[in-house]
Amino acid sequence: MAEYRRILLDGYPTMVRREGNELVSRDGRTLAISDAVHLPPCKPSKIICVHLNYQSRVDEFITKLPAAPTYFHKPITALNSHDGDIVRPERCKWLNYEGEIAIIIGRHCRNVSPEEAGHYIAGYAPANDYGLHDFRDTDAGSMLRVKGSDTLCPIGPGIVDDWDFRGKQIRTIVNGEIKQNSTTDEMEWDMHYLVADIARTITLEPGDVLLSGTPANSRPVQPGDVVEVEVEGLGTLRNRIVHGPTPIRGDVGAQPTESEEVISTAMGGDWEHRGKRAAGGQGAQFYETALKD
Repeated sequence: MAEYRRILLDGYPTMVRREGNELVSRDGRTLAISDAVHLPPCKPSKIICVHLNYQSRVDEFITKLPAAPTYFHKPITALNSHDGDIVRPERCKWLNYEGEIAIIIGRHCRNVSPEEAGHYIAGYAPANDYGLHDFRDTDAGSMLRVKGSDTLCPIGPGIVDDWDFRGKQIRTIVNGEIKQNSTTDEMEWDMHYLVADIARTITLEPGDVLLSGTPANSRPVQPGDVVEVEVEGLGTLRNRIVHGPTPIRGDVGAQPTESEEVISTAMGGDWEHRGKRAAGGQGAQFYETALKD
């Protein structure tokens, strides 16, 4: 396996290879990892995310998996990097982490089988599919502002090739405390299946990203929190939550809300009215149709 990162080297975006605690460019320049300013490790034309995929997440929401994966789309302006700040806008309070594994496409990919899909993958990286649940009531169908707001898609620190995704641990750690802890064996649909499924109708290009789902225990974080996503064999992605510089404008568009659907999704198993889902209440019905992430 080899790990590649994109950093600012002498002020210019440069792809480098990790060698121990140093990063080495093709022309031989070296930089200590601790001194590097990281950039997103790829330049995608699209970021596609699967909804439910981990069994513990299904159990947490007292629901069931669909017959086949469903997806949503993050705009590329949401892309962020290792050590990049995650912005929680003013007037919003329900910003959740979702530790995931990113699949990065390496070759033009269209209409391939799951058995062939691995040949089109450049590598894998830790990722965090942050969700701004304050906009659940208006964007639950598209997930546009919920998952696509600026900074909410950090990936990195690098891309690791020839990584076997089977049986690997994934953990999310907030301020040193483990919050999510699972393995890829929980996934209903593996990396190759997801690539093949999307590539049936959507051409995947080099640099494109597929996010492969999160396990249970996604919860809100606050400005000042440090969130790490640690994936066995891929390294650790680290980001800090910060206050947004300006509030969400109140003179245009749907406003942040704090409804039952917002709180129940943000708090998951810690929601005090969680039993309503089991009884088929409003929360359950809403989740079945729109909250499958």
